[in-house]
Amino acid sequence: MSENIELSAEVPSESGGQRLDQVAAQLFAEYSRSRLVTWIKDGRLTVDGQVLRPRDTVHGGSVLHLTAEQEAQGEWVAQDIELDIVYEDEQILVINKPAGLVVHPAAGHADGTLLNALLHHVPDIVNVPRAGIVHRLDKDTTGLMVVAKTLQAQTQLVNQLQSRTVSRIYECVVLGVVTAGGKIDAPIGRHGQQRQRMAVMEGGKPAVSHYRVLERFRSHTHVRVKLETGRTHQIRVHMAHVGFPLIGDPVYGGRFRIPPAASPTLVESLKTFPRQALHARFLELDHPATGQRMRWESPLPEDFVWLLSLLKQDREAFVG
Repeated sequence: MSENIELSAEVPSESGGQRLDQVAAQLFAEYSRSRLVTWIKDGRLTVDGQVLRPRDTVHGGSVLHLTAEQEAQGEWVAQDIELDIVYEDEQILVINKPAGLVVHPAAGHADGTLLNALLHHVPDIVNVPRAGIVHRLDKDTTGLMVVAKTLQAQTQLVNQLQSRTVSRIYECVVLGVVTAGGKIDAPIGRHGQQRQRMAVMEGGKPAVSHYRVLERFRSHTHVRVKLETGRTHQIRVHMAHVGFPLIGDPVYGGRFRIPPAASPTLVESLKTFPRQALHARFLELDHPATGQRMRWESPLPEDFVWLLSLLKQDREAFVG
């Protein structure tokens, strides 16, 4: 499957004298610069019928003509996997991801992923890079994700993520009692020895998280984290870095912290919590077509609510 693109635009006089790739990015803003450069080099994007190089200058009044095909991405299979859809229109889809669902096919997860489910739900999404997935949640993290249904929406959402205008707020339960909120500004890169792990390291990509306390328990804290950047495992790595790893985190979790004289139920729940206690609670962005600011909220999942209720009971049993 592929989508035919046929577009023309006249170069405005104020853009005359600029490079072709710069002008093309202004006139066909719904496509990425790298995609446009490829089309120019392939002779798909012409100036007054002439094939030019990306760096050649163009003059005001010239006509850019684009004839291209948006190729289908990858050899992926559509699969009928149920999706919890929070919002959907012609441009975007907002889903509430359950624990255990991998977002994108990779080694060990060739299918059964969110991407396979999206191909079944929106067959045309095969023409959008990565089937419209513009940001990811780890396999066992729950909560809100936005997916682009069109190439234009995908380009627009990627721009918003890069300019940090998408608001993503998470909730987690961490080991230890956090006394106050704060900002973590610590670059993250791939761990030198263990390639599956990320780590705070010099030379890593900039990573900034803001956290605040929602509720304290005897040996744990319910925390809200707002992402400024979106690095792999960012919240898990950052909270562990400041000494408050997430409950249930199989990679970055610390030693079990059991409150003294805690009930057997709480002890068992803390030891066996099956995943990192992390949930993407709020998502806010500008709609890629209308520009309207939109906001969604996803209630905490059952396992998270149960954990919080046990921690509250434990705290109340020892008050006074």
